[in-house]
Amino acid sequence: MLSVFIIYMVKFNRFILNNGLRVIVHEDHTTPMAVLNILYDVGARDEDPERTGFAHLFEHLMFGGSVNIPQYDEPLQRVGGENNAFTTNDITNYYITLPAENIETAFWLESDRMLSLAFSEKSLEVQRNVVIEEFKQRYLNQPYGDVWLKLRPMVYKKHPYQWATIGKNIQQIENASIGDVKAFFKKHYNPSNAILVVGGNITVEKAKALAEKWFGPIPGGEKYRRDLPKEPAQQEARRETVSANVPLNDLYIAFHMPGRLEDGYYELDLISDILSRGNSSRLYRKLVKEKQLFSEIHAYNMGSFDSGMFVIEGKPLENVSVEEAEAAVWDELEQLKQYRVPDDELTKVKNKTESTMIFSEMSLLDKAMNLAQFELFGDAEMLNHETEKYLAVTAEGIKKEAQDIFRKENSSTLVYLAESH
Repeated sequence: MLSVFIIYMVKFNRFILNNGLRVIVHEDHTTPMAVLNILYDVGARDEDPERTGFAHLFEHLMFGGSVNIPQYDEPLQRVGGENNAFTTNDITNYYITLPAENIETAFWLESDRMLSLAFSEKSLEVQRNVVIEEFKQRYLNQPYGDVWLKLRPMVYKKHPYQWATIGKNIQQIENASIGDVKAFFKKHYNPSNAILVVGGNITVEKAKALAEKWFGPIPGGEKYRRDLPKEPAQQEARRETVSANVPLNDLYIAFHMPGRLEDGYYELDLISDILSRGNSSRLYRKLVKEKQLFSEIHAYNMGSFDSGMFVIEGKPLENVSVEEAEAAVWDELEQLKQYRVPDDELTKVKNKTESTMIFSEMSLLDKAMNLAQFELFGDAEMLNHETEKYLAVTAEGIKKEAQDIFRKENSSTLVYLAESH
């Protein structure tokens, strides 16, 4: 099967303010919109093991108003803007989209909360209660909601990926003091620990002037130096079975895999597509359609910056034992370990990956977030070579990674058994 790949380049300019803030500008005059994205180099992995959930709690606190702007959303809504944020184990990311003519409002809002977030017992109490409610609703009172609270500590024994972004437990969030919160802000939320991306209908000159005006006066702060414990190689299969009030049995098998910038990452990312992307993928075709063992099954990688996690998750049909379902999954993994992936199958997943990347580069916000993340990796220009990395993957490389990763002693298996009513 012959395939022609088109590489789309994202053009950008980069400069650094005197306080250490890295700024990237992507001009796109085909749109009337603009986006301002700030990535802070802090995630759940940077938390104290006794004070987890702080990065996520902070994401909420950042919307609680700053010293000069008591209601963050009000000025933004007046100029037709929208905003949101997300926290992962690796980063915290805030973004604003709005008509380009109103871009200065976004600079004003983001710079004010970087400089002077409003810390009050009342704000902390409000956001703490919001996070506790989220913990209960999403993680404790939802079927399979506590999976990451159980699976992460099984997979990781040393590295701080062992807890989810929500935190280890509700008590640590309840006990968060105003002093703890201020110390976390001072350590991580400063220009030297942030990357600002401005995209859309704006010139580099205007972006530079606005960045200097609004962010230039903010003290740089100390650059946080990450020194996290390395996860040792797993030497034995780990397993846990829980009975829970869930509609169906559920099976999770997790494997250690290379981190985002390590050799083997791209091979394993494509393996997840070979196994479960679309109705022609192996796990769906074999285990859902042909053998009728699962109602649904998925394979995915967490995209972690440090040593990552490759997960296979499926719900066996009610008449199928967990043992039979699990054995069938391992049979499929053995196929990948023993035989080369046919060229047409590999080409198909590469085509799908390329089309996903092209579509993501049509979105102004996606481009801004991707530029920020690759700048964090070392150089935003890496974004323009992502497709090539996937295209360079070979069938031999996939077979080798499958052999390295899909071993029983590298697996952690979590089984949910549905309680009989």
